Amino acid sequence: MTPRELIGTASIPGGGELRLVRRGADFMILLDRNELMSSRMSGSEEALATMTLDRLRGDHEPHILIGGYGMGFTLRAALRRLGPQARVTVAELIPEIIEWARGPMQDMANGCLDDPRVTVSLRDVALTIGEAADSYDAILLDVDNGPDGLVRLDNDRLYTLAGLGAAKKALRRGGVLAVWSAAPDARFTRRLATAGFAVEEIGVSARSSGKGPRHVLWFASKR
Repeated sequence: MTPRELIGTASIPGGGELRLVRRGADFMILLDRNELMSSRMSGSEEALATMTLDRLRGDHEPHILIGGYGMGFTLRAALRRLGPQARVTVAELIPEIIEWARGPMQDMANGCLDDPRVTVSLRDVALTIGEAADSYDAILLDVDNGPDGLVRLDNDRLYTLAGLGAAKKALRRGGVLAVWSAAPDARFTRRLATAGFAVEEIGVSARSSGKGPRHVLWFASKR
């Protein structure tokens, strides 16, 4: 078996450390022994973008906010579908994630961060959401492991009723809050409905091939 090679580390605000490792041609980002993301599994992250854009009724030039760059699968999938006047803001709290995308993973990033439609904001996406009103056609959250997070306790505030209320305020009418999760969460589904969203919960494959574990996407529309 090809051994893992440590490429870099990043401190998580509030404590903890992420590790970027490479095994052959594959990259993984780890927290302790947990594999948070892998270049081998992109299907659900890509679906987060494509299925959100499907729900924007053919609008190819929206303003969307992506919370968490990860390995860029969601961003690249969105850019492939968006028109030249679309705007995408990527909020990423950990600077090293962006540095890795521009460095050891630059071939995979394929220039997406330098696309003229893209603005990168090195800050907590919760702050960006909290400062906005009627600003976005879609907010896509792939932060932590979903509503039941592993990485950072402060991420939980995105998924509280107050956090969902802030997201609803930041969306334009008819806008979509899309949330990625590694696992189902019935309480979160109910919380979205309580916050006043029209809610869809969809299971998708972690891999583009349709194989592998199943992840969960929520699409919450502002009525």
